Amino acid sequence: MLRGWLAVLAVLTGVGVCFADNPTSPLVKEKQWEEARTYLAEGKAAEAKAALEPLLAKYPEEPDLHYALALISLRLRDPGAAERFIRQALTVNPDHVQARTLLGWIELEIRGNTDAAIKDYSKVIELRPNSPDAYLNLGAAYKKKGELDNALNAYDQALKRRPDYLIALSNRGWVFVAQQRWAEARNDFEEALKINPADEGALQGLAEVLEKTRDYAGAQTVLSRLISRSSNFVYWLEWGRIGLIRYWWVWLLTAVALFLKRRFSKARSASNG
Repeated sequence: MLRGWLAVLAVLTGVGVCFADNPTSPLVKEKQWEEARTYLAEGKAAEAKAALEPLLAKYPEEPDLHYALALISLRLRDPGAAERFIRQALTVNPDHVQARTLLGWIELEIRGNTDAAIKDYSKVIELRPNSPDAYLNLGAAYKKKGELDNALNAYDQALKRRPDYLIALSNRGWVFVAQQRWAEARNDFEEALKINPADEGALQGLAEVLEKTRDYAGAQTVLSRLISRSSNFVYWLEWGRIGLIRYWWVWLLTAVALFLKRRFSKARSASNG
């Protein structure tokens, strides 16, 4: 569903694509800081890095600076440097929420260490107990570890804090799919699609639920919606595969009819021979 670890970064909740101003930080007075923010927002990661690196000598104890350089390093496809910067930010300030969240993502998506990610996301919840984003990330870590009940509980907490949280609805729906709880999964995907009718994750999930509950026509209809919004050839293949399942009896009867026709023709030829 996701196209590599950079795609995962793009949807990671709790980590922005750019670093925000901290009005109490001395960095906001620096011209390079504002330049780097502008560069990163424009997708010019190399220029942003060049603008910020000279500030390291002047502000070695500013966690926001290390966090910003971690984000830039990920944009430059250098996860090793990103981890070094993020750990430095947390050395300076262990309660830096954005840095702790990003470290959890690195542990989960790059290192594959689900236990470490769960620990980091749980720490974020301690710091921000009312944050639906924190519970969303914790749910993702539990799901990847295979602890589906814990994942459901985390998504429930996210939705308790933000009932219209589309990503949490869709993610919880996929947990229900893994548990083969089709009715609950369908409800979550349909609720997500009320919020955003074009959400690909919810459309994919609903199509799978409809197929598993043998509503093949409904599954093909949902896949048609996906096809109209995306050029992904996989959706066409899924649509065709379900069509074969849906009309298998037609193909079977046709094959039987052709077989009998050939046998009949062969028998007539033999009797006339």
